[in-house]
Amino acid sequence: MPQAAEVSWQQICMGSSVSERPQAVLRVSPQSWLTEGDSVTLSCEVTDSSTDWTFSWYTVVPYRDGLTGINNNGGYSVYVELLSDSSRGSGGNYTLSPAALNHTGVYMCRGERGEPAFHSQYSNPQPLWINGGSPPVSLIINPSRTQHFTNDSLSLSCEDQSNSTGWTVRRYTHSERVLDCSHWGSVTGSTRNISFLSTSYTGVYWCESESGENSNPVNITVHDGDVILESPVHPVTEGHPLTLRCLYHNPNPSNLRADFYKDGSVLQNQTTGEMIIQTVSKSDEELYLDLQHL
Repeated sequence: MPQAAEVSWQQICMGSSVSERPQAVLRVSPQSWLTEGDSVTLSCEVTDSSTDWTFSWYTVVPYRDGLTGINNNGGYSVYVELLSDSSRGSGGNYTLSPAALNHTGVYMCRGERGEPAFHSQYSNPQPLWINGGSPPVSLIINPSRTQHFTNDSLSLSCEDQSNSTGWTVRRYTHSERVLDCSHWGSVTGSTRNISFLSTSYTGVYWCESESGENSNPVNITVHDGDVILESPVHPVTEGHPLTLRCLYHNPNPSNLRADFYKDGSVLQNQTTGEMIIQTVSKSDEELYLDLQHL
């Protein structure tokens, strides 16, 4: 099998040393998690005093033959692909307005100047996660929650609503790599099964088709502790009711009280282990909980 070209995260141009090559830094405004129709800008800056940089823009993708591999700071190989409309971000700003579901992904940039071309280092990866009201496919997670215990099992599948072909589950974790489901778990039909979760599975998961259509992304967290919050996998519509449940690793704890927190303040003390929000609003997006034995 042909090997992808691989370069160091601190890749150097011929005749240049690492210390001579400035770092590209990628930032996002206003935020990484967006709703379809929002506007977002990725800004690339090279950390030196020069002002004549032009920029190229990339997405981080799963490995395939012919891609450039970059060794990131964690020692993993990250594979990048030049965006087809990379030139529109030549001024250092790459704006998506309006953002669409197919803009979900992990982005990088690199600066270039002079003749012959002198390149900066590749930037840090910057993810963008877009939620839409009617995605062409849904990521189905079983058990249907965003938080899980270590050693739990988990299954993921893509439920197609548009007759698209070639759907696969992808994930992005702390390793800064994008992987498709062929690299982890076992397959039953169209479902990917993970038998024993570990904290390394914490990350963002989504479905993507061969034509670049995406599902809503889901942020999955695997906890090594005894307590998790059961909350909906997919976005909740404002104005609808919502039930949050506190789950304990011991399936039958005695005398358990669940204290639900928001921004460090107690919202409710419940002996039932659940809290009901009658009418959900944007202000309910961040909730925290604690468990105590009475």
